[in-house]
Amino acid sequence: MTKLVSEAVVGVFVCWAIAAYAIWKWGPGLRKRTVRCPEKKLWAKVVADQREAEFGSLKVVDVRTCSLDAGTTLNCSKRCMAQL
Repeated sequence: MTKLVSEAVVGVFVCWAIAAYAIWKWGPGLRKRTVRCPEKKLWAKVVADQREAEFGSLKVVDVRTCSLDAGTTLNCSKRCMAQL
């Protein structure tokens, strides 16, 4: 009986660990993405700020950095957010 209880406790911990990892990996926050820049017509690596718009859906609210504007502030219109 104690072996069954300990296996159940371990199983619950494993499920919680998997859920926490999934939220951390694919949930809201800063995420690296690759997108085609509509202004310069080149592929760019951006850091997108994702927030939860509604329950179960994410929305990109800002682009923090872009590989095409390395070392400078973003001075584009951020039209690439529509493609993320």
